[in-house]
Amino acid sequence: MSDLTVEMVQRRRGPSTEEVARRREIAREMRSARERLTSNTGLERAFDYELLRLYAQYRTGAGLPLALFAVALAAAASFWLPPLVPSLWVLGVFALIALNSGLSLRFLRADPETIALPRWRTRFVVGEALQGVVWSAMVWLGTTGGWTFCLFGLVIASAVATMIAATVPAAAVAALAPLMLAALSLLAFSREMDAVLIVAMACGAQVFFLGLARRLYTSTVGALESRAEKDAIFGELEQAKANSDEARRRAEEANLAKSRFLATMSHELRTPLNAILGFSEVMKNEVFGAHAAPSYREYSTDIHDSGMHLLNLINEILDLSRIEAGRYELNEEAVQLAHVVEECRHMMGLRAKAKNQTFRDFVDDSLPRIWADERAIRQIVLNILSNAVKFTPQGGEITIKVGWTSSGGQYVAVKDNGPGIPEEEIGTVMSSFGRGSMAIKDAEQGSGLGLPIVKGLVDLHSGNFTLKSKPREGTEVIVTLPATRVMDTLPAVSVAPEEPVARPARTRRAA
Repeated sequence: MSDLTVEMVQRRRGPSTEEVARRREIAREMRSARERLTSNTGLERAFDYELLRLYAQYRTGAGLPLALFAVALAAAASFWLPPLVPSLWVLGVFALIALNSGLSLRFLRADPETIALPRWRTRFVVGEALQGVVWSAMVWLGTTGGWTFCLFGLVIASAVATMIAATVPAAAVAALAPLMLAALSLLAFSREMDAVLIVAMACGAQVFFLGLARRLYTSTVGALESRAEKDAIFGELEQAKANSDEARRRAEEANLAKSRFLATMSHELRTPLNAILGFSEVMKNEVFGAHAAPSYREYSTDIHDSGMHLLNLINEILDLSRIEAGRYELNEEAVQLAHVVEECRHMMGLRAKAKNQTFRDFVDDSLPRIWADERAIRQIVLNILSNAVKFTPQGGEITIKVGWTSSGGQYVAVKDNGPGIPEEEIGTVMSSFGRGSMAIKDAEQGSGLGLPIVKGLVDLHSGNFTLKSKPREGTEVIVTLPATRVMDTLPAVSVAPEEPVARPARTRRAA
């Protein structure tokens, strides 16, 4: 098959699986890059929305626990402060908790397609900053006493704020900055070494919470990317399944159309071919008298040979179509493989003799019979012998081997000393209508269906087909039949003995 023909076949079949996967990956990367360029965080818009949605969910769920924690702190501070001061502070905390929770609920209820993500991110950052300022006002509760207790409350508030706002890093920083400043401001009330160490430890804990929030943000983004890849794979699998179903449906329709076409055309072609072959044979043999011109006899021979070639081509196409469709029925019987090979060698003897070729036989005549389709086995041997004779040069040698395999089966091997087949052309030779460069160069006649038919018939017998060839070293074809088809290894058929049938007793009438 020429390079132009291969290119046309590839265009007809469409892009390969690797090409489709590469195009899909490029399209995915371009879409991801486009979304990153339009995003303020450098992530895809779907990731930005998911991160904000997680923040809104965390903030909504943490409203009641934070309110109870603020009430507990205010109740504890009322032991050394007038109740009005802690009450005002608690009201401020309640107001900011309600504000942020309301913003989060509005975000969760809005349509994801119409949300302006940068605007909502700014709102959340401002809300967290205001809430951090309110929580940092806790230092007023410790001005007259209990500053250690106040520092403890600031650390707890910092931990909660950074964990809630971990999916929005800017909001986490905005919430933590006022709380850290408030913790440092406690040094104004006491400059003792113990107080400095406690404040330093509190600030270190707040920095640790900020780093932990960053780790949570990274792990959340990684989880979102993994989920997006999984969803993309599921989508591709569903699309591939839909494409596969559609391709299978089209293939079934094409196969049905091919079967109908072959059934119709085989009848339409064989009918006139019978007349052509019959009348050309009559004229070739000069049944009704000699031709007036000798050229007529040559023309009749050419017509008969061309008709036979066309008939063989039609038969090969029909055989291959039946094999591919799984409709080739094997008429199995006991077959002597060595005798079939000998008959086929005798049939190809005239062609080999015309090219001054010789056969070398290594046939084990003691082989037992095999259970196979004799017509199929004969066609297998004829096809591989015909190829060997066709591509072996003048005066060449063809080796035929028939014997046992190591697993107890039987094999047929045909080797020639022809030009051989390049390794890159073996796939082409084994394909339907495929012909190697040597066959095209030498203008050898053939449909390119011989070896595909051989492989199909061997597969129907559960055998193995092997083609070995190298340039300038010849070609060897090995057909192996499994041990399960050797008659000596087949189990005996058990037949139940026939039970005698009791005959009814005859009665005689008395005279």
